Amino acid sequence: MQPTIDIHCHVMPGVDDGSPDMASSLEMLRIAEKEGITHMILTPHHKPMHHNVSPEHNVAYRKKLKEAASAEDIKVKLFSGNEIYYSDETMDELINGQICSLAGSDYVLVEFHPTATWKSIQNAAYRVQGAGYIPIIAHVERYSDIVSHPARVSDLTSLGCYIQVNASSIMGDYGFGIGHFCKKILKDELVHFVASDAHDAKKRAPKLSDCRRYVERKFGSDYADRLFFLNAANVIRNEQI
Repeated sequence: MQPTIDIHCHVMPGVDDGSPDMASSLEMLRIAEKEGITHMILTPHHKPMHHNVSPEHNVAYRKKLKEAASAEDIKVKLFSGNEIYYSDETMDELINGQICSLAGSDYVLVEFHPTATWKSIQNAAYRVQGAGYIPIIAHVERYSDIVSHPARVSDLTSLGCYIQVNASSIMGDYGFGIGHFCKKILKDELVHFVASDAHDAKKRAPKLSDCRRYVERKFGSDYADRLFFLNAANVIRNEQI
């Protein structure tokens, strides 16, 4: 099985709506390892008006999870990050070091409300870049103002953004329309990352292997290698994609 990197998951225990405890996190890591996932960037939610894990605790909790995984002979490498729900406070928090980038790189994973306007998403991308970061748009298939105008994905990449979609969306778990949108932007090679967005060990487990095989079959092994490993490796190394 080819190595895979997951840049978006909620495996860190007890910090958001993902894994509730260490036992659940370890079960998720076991699943990830069986799926061929060799590296995971832990991306707990960072949302306005929530009790968000601080960067210091983010690192400390990752180390604790790493130690527990090592004791269970789980070899998945873990990195710190956040899934940043964009708000009026985001820029100050980024600039003041209150949010984790992905694996300490210049890349940040940014999400929006599903009904966020196209203009607000554009403006957010400009502002994140103005602060010296490179935006990766989390699960682009969730934003109605983009799904209804697929050409806007190309516009985002022209702005310097990178695009992440969830494996479950590609595989049809969220309906035909979302699946069709994902396949269209994959065909146009506008996607840069496929991630699990895992929240548990059952319905939203860290599973990517079926989707990787599907993408290889439909869109070619070279593109699949970029989507599931090479681009993410460049994020971890803080290199250009």
